[in-house]
Amino acid sequence: MQTEPETAGGDGFSLKAILPPLMAIIVGMIMVILDSTIVNNAIPKLVDYFDTDLKTIQWTVTGYTLALSAVIPLAGWMTDKFGSKQIFMTTIALFTIGSVLCGIAQTPEQLIIYRIIQGLGGGMVGPIGMAMVFKLAPPERRGSIMGLLGIPLLVAPAFGPVLSGWLVDSVSWHWIFFINLPIGIIAFILGYKYLPKSDRHAAPHLDIVGMCLAPVAFSMLAYGVSEGGTSWSSASTITGLTVGGIALILFIFVELRQKQPLLELKVFKSSDFTRSIILTWVVQLALFGAMLIVPLYLQGVMHYTALEAGLILMPYALCAALGMPISGRLFDKIGARPLAFAGFTVVSVALYVLSGISVDTQLWVIILCICTMGLGMGFSMMPLNTHVLNAAPRRLVSRVTPLTTAAQQVVVSFAVAGLTGYLTSQIAAHAASEGADANPLSAVVAGYGDTFFLSACLVTAAVALSLLLRRPKPQTEERVADVDNPDPAIMGH
Repeated sequence: MQTEPETAGGDGFSLKAILPPLMAIIVGMIMVILDSTIVNNAIPKLVDYFDTDLKTIQWTVTGYTLALSAVIPLAGWMTDKFGSKQIFMTTIALFTIGSVLCGIAQTPEQLIIYRIIQGLGGGMVGPIGMAMVFKLAPPERRGSIMGLLGIPLLVAPAFGPVLSGWLVDSVSWHWIFFINLPIGIIAFILGYKYLPKSDRHAAPHLDIVGMCLAPVAFSMLAYGVSEGGTSWSSASTITGLTVGGIALILFIFVELRQKQPLLELKVFKSSDFTRSIILTWVVQLALFGAMLIVPLYLQGVMHYTALEAGLILMPYALCAALGMPISGRLFDKIGARPLAFAGFTVVSVALYVLSGISVDTQLWVIILCICTMGLGMGFSMMPLNTHVLNAAPRRLVSRVTPLTTAAQQVVVSFAVAGLTGYLTSQIAAHAASEGADANPLSAVVAGYGDTFFLSACLVTAAVALSLLLRRPKPQTEERVADVDNPDPAIMGH
């Protein structure tokens, strides 16, 4: 078994030689990314099977994303301490075991716990996989090789809902988790056989206090937001928001004083970066929440099967993939502001159309809105993410990726918890106001309309915020090595 080289050189490089380890990484990443979308389409079935409510089942998504965010910043430290191959295979095994446990869950509480186990395993697969590919490929071939690694990022989100629908309709919901068993075994065998053995290095200081405070802060805030959908004055809402808020303040205080923090918060001193990342969060809140609500509407109100709902959702990812390369070329010429403004405007219009949804709304209207949102997302988010990196101080660029990646998972958890709670409360409010003699379906549809309207308002705010974006000022070349060389806390030595 070969030993991982300290630096990748171009001499003697063979694409044939790198394909086996690359396939091991891609298979592992596909499994994890697939699971980020495969559950959404099965939520109505899970609600019925466990005889519970949406507010409870949404924690299968919220808990998973919070677990992802908790371990992403630890990837670099773990690879330094134990070696990238060892940690990659361990996380694949943990994710696979968590998947099997999810498939045999007997209660919603068990399913939530097992999804958290999945997230703890899956959170490191992406960062460690990218780091290993970065080391395996020579500098002059890294662009094309990393492009191959991007395949699961485009394919899995498009086919996740379809695969989920087919499994739920044709077999049972258990198989949206059991399907990870053969994939995980293949990834583990390929990794054991083909991934180069990696050396261990002296691990940097581990921010244990930050590591403990972050999950408490984000999980309690997500809980408070979820409970707030029912009542913002309830004891559970106030407790969640208070405990989460205190933990968040302590986390920020600790991170700003650490020499090697879990997340580099000093980057927020850059006003350009702060504006960009807040804009990103606002849009993610709206879109991730809305795209969870759409399959619920398709199955619960329009009575489509899970497979049909998955096929209807598929154009979202395909249109996003179509917009990405176009926006990438335009970004170099005109910057992020016009692309973000145009993309978010298109998305907000689509969400406003969905907010007027009724029992008579035709399917083609919903599909058109889904395609429009996907195209707007693909047209705007890649330039905005690139702008975030460009806006960060040069000496902190290598620390931005774990921050933005972990923050995205936290935002997704807030979106799921907040919008599902809001949907539930609005349906109840409309049912109460319309009275017992009214058609129950009209209250449900009105609740969905209100939720889409809230998402539309968030994206409209993003349209206004996009006008504040500006091209980052050229930075000096000092500490250029920090940009060219990945930070040990992210990539491992």
